[in-house]
Amino acid sequence: MLIFAMAEHSRSLTQLCECFQGRVPKRADWMSLLGLANETLTTTALMEFVTRFEDRIPEDVCRYIREMFERNVARNDRLAAQLAETVAAMNDRGVTPVLLKGAAMLATAARPHWGSRLMSDLDIMVSPDQIDATLDALFALGYSEHFLAPPDGGKWYMELKRPSDVGMVDLHRALPGPAFFYRPSGDVKQHCKMMPVGRGRAYIPSATYQALILTIHDQFQDADYWIGNIDVRHLIELRDLAVSPEGIDWEALAALTPSKLARNALETQLVALFRLLGVAVPTRMRSRFVPRLQHRRRLAQARLPLLRQVLLPIAILDYRNYRDELGRSNRTGEIVSDRKWALPKSDTLRFLRGLSREQRAGKI
Repeated sequence: MLIFAMAEHSRSLTQLCECFQGRVPKRADWMSLLGLANETLTTTALMEFVTRFEDRIPEDVCRYIREMFERNVARNDRLAAQLAETVAAMNDRGVTPVLLKGAAMLATAARPHWGSRLMSDLDIMVSPDQIDATLDALFALGYSEHFLAPPDGGKWYMELKRPSDVGMVDLHRALPGPAFFYRPSGDVKQHCKMMPVGRGRAYIPSATYQALILTIHDQFQDADYWIGNIDVRHLIELRDLAVSPEGIDWEALAALTPSKLARNALETQLVALFRLLGVAVPTRMRSRFVPRLQHRRRLAQARLPLLRQVLLPIAILDYRNYRDELGRSNRTGEIVSDRKWALPKSDTLRFLRGLSREQRAGKI
């Protein structure tokens, strides 16, 4: 029974990706397909597919996806109003925030597209010297602290909530993931445009820089690169950025990731973007051995979850790069060994094993 379930999961992933590429799967198992869409938080992203192929899809499947989409539009309407109110209040205190991830989408996408993305919060970034003014603005709006990252957590961020809202505000003072990956690109505002948000204004990263942020968020903040997870929802967002009017500047994106580790992580995402969603990624950015191996590992684990522990040692392929690049940046002046291979410490291996056993929302 277990092997049968795994085979069904494998077929569902293939069929779900066919839907996102605009093809109706042959002999589709719609119950399994919708189950995986729910698991990956991508059900509402199927609305375009339903609209295009309604006459070839079972009526109850169309009805379910349409209902989910319409409810999500209503929910994101409330999030958009909350975002506009929040940005205006910050502006009134002299703060112009940078909108990240879903918040940037709400500020730039046309309303008919809002329902495609399931969102639980609004990610907003301000500079460290503007935190106090920002909190004054948010507390004046009735927000209260829900969670504050511990001092030893490596990154400061605060979650703020109000009883009347459908989502929280995630307040950041740095971009997601290790700062090392953003140093080559300089100040984030160099890669942003100032745009109106309601009666206020905010910085919105370019499509290319949003692609970088999504990649670093998934691959290193969420550790997907080390443990082999796939975030299908964020792959769809990368696809949407690639086909947007602005589009992704592939050359510029490559220039933003000059280190070996960042390049391998980015190209692993781009291999998946090409293989699973059919996005026209340049061949030179999806043809190297390590990213292709990492993609095969991720696909094998998605189809056969029992392989997660077995394939975990593949993470060691890039551990040397981690020590040379990110590790050195965190320990200025430390001499890194000249050995070509480096093994993680036992604590690191235990940490990765623990992560690989977790089932994260939206990831397979």
